[in-house]
Amino acid sequence: MNEQKSPHILNASSNLLGLCFVVLTSLKIMKLTNGTVIDEITAGTTILFMSSCILSFMSIRNSFNKGDTLEKIADIIFLTGLGTLFVTILLFSFNVIV
Repeated sequence: MNEQKSPHILNASSNLLGLCFVVLTSLKIMKLTNGTVIDEITAGTTILFMSSCILSFMSIRNSFNKGDTLEKIADIIFLTGLGTLFVTILLFSFNVIV
């Protein structure tokens, strides 16, 4: 009963990567911020989700043993990105960061 998590990680991280791009683009277009903390955190989160996408795709394409290692790394990076996005949303919601 060894199910691959990589397709699920790839799907979720690519969706959240798109969300991060929308947030960054919206902030730039509306000129709500001028290089503030939200931009920096969202850019970092974008990098985390992009890394997770790449590693999970490589896990799907690689051999069984190496694929498992890449899947675990992709999973950790995905959870880190998800946690970062969660903290950013909480801080933004409570007007702690602008």
